[in-house]
Amino acid sequence: MVQTPQNGPLLDVNRDNRPHREEFIEALTEVVDSGRFLFGPEVSALEEEIAKYSQADHAIGCASGSDALLLALMALGIGPGDEVIVPSFTFFASVSCVTRLGATPIFADIRPDTFNLDTDHLEQLITDRTRAIIPVHLFGQCAEIDRICQIAASRDIPVIEDAAQAIGAAYHSRPAGSWGLIGCFSFYPTKNLGGMGDGGMMTSGDAEMADRLRLFAGHGMRPRYYHQVVGINSRLDTFQAAVLRVKMRHLDDAVQRRSAIAGRYMEWMEDQQLVGEDQITLPYIDPNAFHVWNQFSIRVGGGQRDSMRAHLAEQGVGSEIYYPVPMHQQECFAFLGVDGSDLPETERAAAEILNLPIFPGLTQEEQLRVVECVASFYQKSARLAA
Repeated sequence: MVQTPQNGPLLDVNRDNRPHREEFIEALTEVVDSGRFLFGPEVSALEEEIAKYSQADHAIGCASGSDALLLALMALGIGPGDEVIVPSFTFFASVSCVTRLGATPIFADIRPDTFNLDTDHLEQLITDRTRAIIPVHLFGQCAEIDRICQIAASRDIPVIEDAAQAIGAAYHSRPAGSWGLIGCFSFYPTKNLGGMGDGGMMTSGDAEMADRLRLFAGHGMRPRYYHQVVGINSRLDTFQAAVLRVKMRHLDDAVQRRSAIAGRYMEWMEDQQLVGEDQITLPYIDPNAFHVWNQFSIRVGGGQRDSMRAHLAEQGVGSEIYYPVPMHQQECFAFLGVDGSDLPETERAAAEILNLPIFPGLTQEEQLRVVECVASFYQKSARLAA
């Protein structure tokens, strides 16, 4: 089978990593020579850097962004009979952490513009069983975290920020991960701050909670072989920390590059007259938010999203659908019995959203090719309709 050449790859991790290859080798060599593959100095140094970057008092490394969310709920004592409000339009880990502990996820709808949690719907969902709220800062843009925290505080409900896609993002100039009781980050390779494997981080402004998170991440063991709580084994290894510290030095530049790419998409698609009700809706930028563009997400109207994706693939242009099946429709959550009638924007987004290539190393030529292929899809559709 002949593969279509990639004229606009969705992502090229190697291209983004290549300029820092020698820095990686130097950092990893130091870890190899030290023999401190767990709990090495690079881990604590990264924790300090992430805490400072996120304007949080404390940061605690863990094995993944998924573990960060799970540990946050464990530290809060979430369990059977408890409810946790979370968007359905999100990645699996935002919800699986709830059900793993026997608690019940209560699905909130999203705003049609930012795809983030709808705060009006949030207020309707709170009951006397609500034990936590998990807003997701989707695609690199913060949810209305100020209002979410106000709603939660008035009812003494802790907020756990799922900032897996949003390191460096901010709302009212205050960074993601510093608003809620706990912030959760992912260092999966495709993230803006991506490692060479799995890794995660939790932030908190509460010293007691930070200590509790660290305890749960280390088998609940303190001192050695004495277990205070039933924790899990979730460590950020020193190799990943060393790689991430290198990439931290270049994170702001990478975000600037992503922002420039997003700006060109906006301009070029407007120039090509691709924006319209039956065509494309461009991403909305909340004026209170600093967007870090983990994804560039468009809506494709007129029920043409899947056809457009197929057309782009034929032209060698990468794209992805985040997320084609909302969590309340996933087979594994069928036992919850959610019919989705109060989640209309969630279901509409799942049917219309398409994510186009955006990564720091994407060239203007490749980006122009993406826009040209989107335009050619509508030109082709017009010819067929004539």
